[in-house]
Amino acid sequence: MSFILTLLINTLVQVWHTFVGNWPYLLISAVIAALLTVYMDQERISAFLRRHRRAGVVAATATAVGTPLCSCGTMAIILGMMAGLMPWAPIVAFLVSSPLTSPQELIYSAGLFGWPFALTFFGASIVLGLVGGLAAAVIESRGWLANQARFVADCCASATKRAVSKVGPRLLLTETYHAGRRLLILFLVFAFVGYFLNGLIPAHWVSTLFGSANVYGVPLAATLALPFYVNTEASLPLVRALLDAGMGQGAALAFLITGAGTSFGALAGALTVARWRVVGLVIATLWVGAIGFGFAFDILSAAGLL
Repeated sequence: MSFILTLLINTLVQVWHTFVGNWPYLLISAVIAALLTVYMDQERISAFLRRHRRAGVVAATATAVGTPLCSCGTMAIILGMMAGLMPWAPIVAFLVSSPLTSPQELIYSAGLFGWPFALTFFGASIVLGLVGGLAAAVIESRGWLANQARFVADCCASATKRAVSKVGPRLLLTETYHAGRRLLILFLVFAFVGYFLNGLIPAHWVSTLFGSANVYGVPLAATLALPFYVNTEASLPLVRALLDAGMGQGAALAFLITGAGTSFGALAGALTVARWRVVGLVIATLWVGAIGFGFAFDILSAAGLL
């Protein structure tokens, strides 16, 4: 009983210290999320992508990393792209990049992991979006992605319509409050879970499995992210706790890259618009890319370049 009580107290202290060091980043993230939510119209984003077909992969990737879309919002954009008879390349680029990061999550991850890690994560979402899109273009040119679209009712229609005529300070404050509350709850809950597990699981187990000195740590983390990733807001504080327990940064990066694009929400959304060849291409791009970026980050860190 005394062990559990001591563990709970130590966990709460660690969560508090983590929150004190990161609350400005949480607040900035909430404000950015509110601004983008209020002033971005998903119908206009879809129209923009349909107008810029020649630079479709680049435009789709840039839009994906610059917008704070949930799974339903992402699918609303994808449906708009498919309605415009766009090829698979920009759609795959969007499916790869969109779940990984956004402007507010860049700030959030910088507070938890530092700017080198956050910028690498952000850059990975761009690079992998471009790679996935180009791979889709090659595969589609050979006819391997024929008949991969599903017939989908417009279940996300409500997400594509936003009343922007009444945008004002009150609406912005309301959105900031809701975004901040959700972010704070997820931060506190999953930071607590992470640090609590650190107290139960011997630290050397984490460092043995996921330490930067272990060659299998990065691919193992990338693979485990497939079933165990929750969402970005929840998984970032959880991974922060695992880093404190000895997890290597490359393994942490690999876990976040693979998990973000293959979470239940992301895969469920993707499968509503595409069949398994397209979804398999997205998963393969993220898994291979996560391992590559994870190893590269560890190598550059060891060389003192990050």
